[in-house]
Amino acid sequence: MSARRARLYDLLALLVMVLVVGLDQWTKALVVSYLSPPDSGHVVPLLGDYLSLYYTRNSGAAFGLFANSAVLAGLIAVAVAVVITLYLRGLNSGPLSYKLVFGLIIGGAVGNLIDRVRHGGYVVDFILFRIPQIGFRFAVFNLADAAISVGVVLLLLLMLCGALPRAAEPGKPAQGRGTAPGYWKTAEREQREEHVGP
Repeated sequence: MSARRARLYDLLALLVMVLVVGLDQWTKALVVSYLSPPDSGHVVPLLGDYLSLYYTRNSGAAFGLFANSAVLAGLIAVAVAVVITLYLRGLNSGPLSYKLVFGLIIGGAVGNLIDRVRHGGYVVDFILFRIPQIGFRFAVFNLADAAISVGVVLLLLLMLCGALPRAAEPGKPAQGRGTAPGYWKTAEREQREEHVGP
């Protein structure tokens, strides 16, 4: 991979991060402005009874998990640091798909981290999904939670697809696609090739 293309991929990942953080903070600000106070029972339907806006404060992790945990903030900080470290291992190298996925995950994590710093430990949640016919009500979440969840699912799919063996050529054994855990292996290989040169 050329250095110019690698830098372009990193810029696109950064753009995804900025967009996720920007949209997350903007939508949260709108919710706080127009749906306060939290947990007031005020529900704004978006898609019938299935998708609505409902302002609540979440002191737990994504989707309300581990609410009011004393060590939650530390665990979140460690998780964010690990994800960023993994991304930096492949800086200036690696496929675009992984870059964009990490952009979603890091952007979502940063968006919620900003909330916790600004609001003293809680995040603003406002997306309510339910299926009234069967009495199903999903935990209230926000755009940052959605970005993290989608990013993690896509990352797992990319790693799974990369680990699947490709069809072998006649006379040769089957091989993996070389992309999983391949983001880091590909990155390390490209970095070695750059050092070795032609």
